[in-house]
Amino acid sequence: MLLESDFYHNLSASDAVTGEAMLEILRHRTYRHLFLAQVVALLGTGLATVALSLLAFDLAGDQAGQVLGTAMAIKMVAYVLIAPLASALAENIPRRALLVSLDVVRAATALALPFVTEVWEVYVLIAVLQSASAAFTPTFQSTIPETLPDEDDYTKALSLSRLAYDLENLISPALATLILLATSWQALFSGTVIGFIASALLVVSVALPTRTKSEKRRGVYDRAKAGFKVFMATPRLRGVMALNLVVSLAGAMVIVNTVVLVQGQFGLTDQHTAMALAAFGGGSMLAALALPALLKRWQDRRVMLTGGGILVFGLVLALPVGSLEWLLPVWAWLGVGFSTVQTPIGRVLTRSSHTHDRPALFAAQFSLSHAGWLFAYPLAGWLGSTAGMTITLLVLLGLALGGLILALKVWPSVDPLECSHNHDDLPGDHPHVASASNSGVHRHHYVIDSLHPKWPD
Repeated sequence: MLLESDFYHNLSASDAVTGEAMLEILRHRTYRHLFLAQVVALLGTGLATVALSLLAFDLAGDQAGQVLGTAMAIKMVAYVLIAPLASALAENIPRRALLVSLDVVRAATALALPFVTEVWEVYVLIAVLQSASAAFTPTFQSTIPETLPDEDDYTKALSLSRLAYDLENLISPALATLILLATSWQALFSGTVIGFIASALLVVSVALPTRTKSEKRRGVYDRAKAGFKVFMATPRLRGVMALNLVVSLAGAMVIVNTVVLVQGQFGLTDQHTAMALAAFGGGSMLAALALPALLKRWQDRRVMLTGGGILVFGLVLALPVGSLEWLLPVWAWLGVGFSTVQTPIGRVLTRSSHTHDRPALFAAQFSLSHAGWLFAYPLAGWLGSTAGMTITLLVLLGLALGGLILALKVWPSVDPLECSHNHDDLPGDHPHVASASNSGVHRHHYVIDSLHPKWPD
């Protein structure tokens, strides 16, 4: 299931980019192969998400939420701990070889999942699978801006990538429903294996950009630390962190408890579970398609905060859910909010960093966002199994509302890309302050770096 001067001000998340314009970048051979690798891997991952829900229900019945919550928490531990270090270590490893190797590990692990008979076996295999994914995802994401150095092309790629995630949320459950009509849920994992193998073959088929020597000389610790430093010192990124929590709380309710609601409470079938997950994906896709027009008028902050509000209200709507007929539109509504928050994040990260710090920043976002999921998954699973769905929803709602309020406070409503500031720590003849006024004040696109360790007042 989880990837900007005046240009940055007007950059819109799907970025005011038409579908035709987005598809134009697929003429770029390397990016086309990488995009297709992403799509097939996502389809496989989506099938695994549905299969894992059904496997958990098969092993634990009404306690499936606990199993899923714990399995997903293991996934998040891997993401939080491994992603930054993987990004750092990958600086000295050929990226193509690394990505292919990780795809092979993921395929082998998915191949073993249908044969588990104990809950602990699920946990072990999920730990292996998600450790590989935690290394794969930030490495893959950081390759895209180097493959497409033109800012407009990169913007289109962000939109296309978001659409791929949204299509996966819709198509994978729909495909799972069709497969389940003909065979058992175990067959879904075969689709996962095929997806990872196809991804590996597509990555092998292209040459990836190489890093500069200056980037390669950076130490592992420095690489891992750099992204977190930029995050913590940039107000808009602190707002992104708060919204990450809102997304994880609402998303965990959907991913962990859908099978419990549909099959445990409503007494329905595997196919209905897949339908409910598809409704979430459908809402997400509709939002992704509508965002280009919306973002011609609204800036990223307003869009993302609106998405957070949609998620909070969606949890309110979920409180009286008592049937599949009510669940489907509520899950679709939550999908709208999910995509509305998630889509612009890549641009916000790009505008907030230098090129050489961008892989580390993407890895930090990957880890920090998944820290929210690490908290939300077991909370949604264990509360759902012990306290019931109403209490679970009330707790998730309260926390999500708190996250939204925090985002409103820490992300300034006036957030210019260029900031006036001075450098009392630099000599007057330093090249960076050559254009400063007599008072030492100058203005430029401001990001956190060695010369700008703090945000200006």
